[in-house]
Amino acid sequence: MTAYEQYELSPARQLTEAEKKLIWQKPASHKVSEEEQRISKEVKRNWHRGEMKIANILLEGDAGSGKTQLAKALSANFGLPYTKVTCFADMDKSDIIGAILPVISSEQLEKLEPAEQAVMKALYESDGFQSATEILMNVLGMTQEQAGLKMKQLLKHASEYTDGEAVEYRFYPSEIVRAYQQGYLLEIQEPNVIRDAAVLMALNSALELDGSINLPTEMIRRHQDFIAVITTNRSYAGARPLNEALRDRVQHSEKMDLPAKETMMERAMSKTGYADEEVLSILAESIMVLDQAARANAIKGVAGMRSLFYWTDAVAGGASAKESLYHKVIYKITTDPEEIKILEEALEKHGLIASLEGVVNEVKKNEKITMP
Repeated sequence: MTAYEQYELSPARQLTEAEKKLIWQKPASHKVSEEEQRISKEVKRNWHRGEMKIANILLEGDAGSGKTQLAKALSANFGLPYTKVTCFADMDKSDIIGAILPVISSEQLEKLEPAEQAVMKALYESDGFQSATEILMNVLGMTQEQAGLKMKQLLKHASEYTDGEAVEYRFYPSEIVRAYQQGYLLEIQEPNVIRDAAVLMALNSALELDGSINLPTEMIRRHQDFIAVITTNRSYAGARPLNEALRDRVQHSEKMDLPAKETMMERAMSKTGYADEEVLSILAESIMVLDQAARANAIKGVAGMRSLFYWTDAVAGGASAKESLYHKVIYKITTDPEEIKILEEALEKHGLIASLEGVVNEVKKNEKITMP
């Protein structure tokens, strides 16, 4: 038994080959976090305890704190197909539930714009495994939000396509419905940006442990293996405080902050292949100081793990640690001169500016030694 097979929730469940491919495979660079271990143990321990079951999880933290990586890791641990939906401000009920579209004649189909023809044909040929939004994303190369808007346009003009004919209608489920009905692990990204209270109400209802969703064609109940992992960013532009009713339906929450410095170094080393621990220590500590300074001074940007990875990679490629600090980290946080000065002073106070300059000198010295 592997380290994470012990957490498999339904080992007797028969998945299709397509579903097996949706289970996330942990890369060699993946480092198991305390949060991952804690959630996996809690979910497994309570899985068959009725009302004590944990099936709605909240991961709340800054961008780059590893929320999506953790959601995917849980897919691997639990042996559940992973999928996600990224919420946006103008989501409506069709984004939560799905949509009904007419199956129009080939003659009417030929009158449509090429892009719409391609979409309708792809929808008709689908086997019900993919959601309508996912089909649009694949056919037109769209983002999830763009596909949602396109689906609304198709719905709006649906009556025009039929030309008054009596036609058959077909229901296309949303990604949420597909995961809900088939028993997948669904990451719901940023539900706190949704403006429409009715949409939030529909989402809240679906997240009840014994919940159900009323579709236009039938009522479906929550699959016993369905897990919702809600991921939200703190201080994210356009975000509101997470809806209280939604938060109340969560059985386990994690506050996602930067990990310990040693863990940051390990992850950067695994991700980039760069192994100089002394340099990695300086880079990781710089990220931590910048993160604290940004919070303390209400600077909106974030210094996180993503910044560390790209900064480390730049240094590994021969870039100056001090110069690349601005392009890989500071300018991602802010480009305001006064705020940059605050961040620089924080680094200076901790002696990290001098340390970064030392990294430059060490790299140059090593280059001279290795020159033929």
